[in-house]
This record gives sequence, C-alpha cells and structure tokens, in this order.
Amino acid sequence: MEVLHERCAGMDISKRDVKVCIRAPGDRGSGYRNEVTIFGSMTEQILALRAFLIEQRVTLVVMESTGDYWKPFYYLLEDAPFEVMLVNPRHVKGLPGRKRDVSDAQWLADLAAHGLVRGSLVPPPPIRVLRDLTRTHADLTRDRAREYNRLQGVLEDAGIKLTAVATRINGVSCRLMLDALIAGERNPKVLAGLAKASLRGKRDQLTMAMTGRFTDHHAFMLKLHLQVIDQLTAAIEELTGQIEVVTEPFRARLDLLITIPGISDQIAVVILAETGADMSKFPTAGHLASWAGICPGHNQSAQVSKKARTRPGNSYLKGALGQAAMSSMQVHDTFLQDRHHRLKPRIGGLKTIVALEHSILRSIWHMLINNQPYRELGAGYHQRRHPQNAIRSITRQAQRLGYTVHFEPLPKTA
Repeated sequence: MEVLHERCAGMDISKRDVKVCIRAPGDRGSGYRNEVTIFGSMTEQILALRAFLIEQRVTLVVMESTGDYWKPFYYLLEDAPFEVMLVNPRHVKGLPGRKRDVSDAQWLADLAAHGLVRGSLVPPPPIRVLRDLTRTHADLTRDRAREYNRLQGVLEDAGIKLTAVATRINGVSCRLMLDALIAGERNPKVLAGLAKASLRGKRDQLTMAMTGRFTDHHAFMLKLHLQVIDQLTAAIEELTGQIEVVTEPFRARLDLLITIPGISDQIAVVILAETGADMSKFPTAGHLASWAGICPGHNQSAQVSKKARTRPGNSYLKGALGQAAMSSMQVHDTFLQDRHHRLKPRIGGLKTIVALEHSILRSIWHMLINNQPYRELGAGYHQRRHPQNAIRSITRQAQRLGYTVHFEPLPKTA
C-alpha cells in the first residue's frame, strides 16, 4: 500500500500520560521502524513532546478524541510545524487489518502513514470559546428545568395543585405564593390573594389549589430548590451577557441565519457555535447534514432497501435544529410549513421534523457559503415546480371518492 507520510506519529492518550509511536524509515533504508515513547500529560511535558516531534521531523500526528484528555495535547500542538489530526475512535475501530499485538499508538501511526484516517472537525479558538459558553448555557438551562420538576414534586407531595391553575411555575404570582409558603403562611385565601395580572380572576381556583398538607419539611425542601433555581438563573443570565460579547465578531453571519423562519437569535448562536463559521470545511451541504447526523443511513441488502436510522450526531446542534423545525411549522405561507403539511401524512411527525432539520441545515450551508440571506420559496413551491404530481394526487383522491375529474388550463388573461 502506498505510503503518503514517511514520518508520522500516533498518540494513545490517557489521563496521566500519552504513548507516542514514531513511524519513520529504517536506519538501513529498508522498511520502517516503530519507536514508542511515553510522555506525561502536564503542560511542560506536552511541550517537551512537541519539541521531540519537531526533532523527529514528523509531518503528521494522529490522536483519538478520548473524552476530554485529548484537548491539552491538541491545543498545544495545533500551531506546531506539522499537521495534527483528531480522529473518531469509532472510525478507527471499523478499519480492518489490525493485529492483536499492535498497540493503539502504533496502529494509529500505520493508518496515518497510508492516509486511511479522516480528521474530525476542530473549530478555531474563537468558535471553541463560543461553543463552551453555549453548551454550558444549554446544560444549566436543562438543570434548571429539572430543578423546577423537583419543586413541582414537592408541591404534589404536599397536595398543593398550583400548577393545575397557573401555567407557569416560574411566574411572578407563583413565586410570591411559594415565598409566602416558605415564610409560614398556610391560609389558602391569603396565598390566593397574592396573585397578579391574569391570575387574579382565578382566585377561587387558586384557593382550592393551595389547600393541602404543607408541612415545615415541605417548606425546607421548597426553599432548597428555589435557592438552586436562583443560582442557576443568575449563572444563565451571566452566560447570556458573555455570549453577546463573544458573538459580536460573527454578527453578520448571525443576521443571515435569523432570516430563516423558525431560527431565533439564540438558536442561530448555537448553530454557529456547533458548525463553525467556516462552511468550506464541508465540501457540500450533504456532507454537513451527514456530519450533523440528520441523514438516514443507507441499508440495502440483496437489492432490497430497508429502513435506516440517523446517526447520533451532535446533540446540541440537533437540539437547536429541532427547535427551529418546530418553530418553522408555525410560520404561515412558508416553504417549511408547506413541506411539513405535505410530508407529515405520508411519513409521520418525527420523520417530518428530521426532514425539516435537513432542509434548514442545507439552506444554512448555501447561505454561509454564498454570504446571502434566506430566499423564501413560499407555500406551494413543489406544486408550482411539479404540477403533474399535484394533478395525479388530486385525481387519485377523487377516484377514491368515486369521481372522475378532467383538468383544463385557465385562459390566459391579457
């Protein structure tokens, strides 16, 4: 097999150290030698590894994305005078030809030498900073939602049916009632009297809902959950402010993304952070959709096509695209809403959402590549583009009802 890299290295990274295999031509000019060396994972030791790789005149270094342990090595080596490639462990395991007595580092070095591995997307430092912020924001928001669920569990245990009347447990009125319960107030009428705005008209229902067996233990647990919720809310607000500062250099691209129906500022920031600002990393829109995990696989055996699932992909990106797809269904007279109405009766709701995610992401690729805003095709685009399909569909529906239809074009008006 052809050797593309004469001098390369494979790295097997763990928490405490890294095993480095240098693959280089033999001393006698025939064959190749593999030399394994162990370095520590501290910063000074990684810098010593960097100097060692430069001394060995290595042109390519390959490492697996093992947890978060690869990050210090990649970040300290990425600006070195050799190429650093991060590969997916699942892709490496799927390659045939490995012997049992070959170490991970040596196997990576052999694959790198013959060009059999494909690098994963590692965004530049500004995007990595933004990604850390948006992912932490998403995680804390999810944690806060879980804390609200635990709080509702305490209320249910006490027989307090506040959420049966108030739609938002995090509203102003609910918070006043909860604080009053913690302070010792147990009179349902007094608690219902704290309602504000639209809840004032539901005081009788609130009086019934606030009647329960609320004890001091429930008050302690309620106070504990509210303290955690307040801490998470403060952290989320601080993260939101920092995200606004970090996204300022990408404002032009964000302005393009929010022209797509269903994409808000927050969703646009997550999409940009997860895909990166440079769409040239993906040769086509299809490559981007496949990388994101919103393309069903191809499962065919003996010329029979079977159902295939989408890959796991990026959970943060898929979550943002899912929100955008759900929101786009509510925007009237748009291509995406029309696509939803066409596909849902045929393939079901969940698959339709994936199809909308696919359409949105392909649009994003074209918009960022061409630096152009979203071009709305409008409802009925498919009927206008393929009128014969619409005619056949209407004919079949009429035939099921026992009718025969005949189509004639309308006369052209002057």
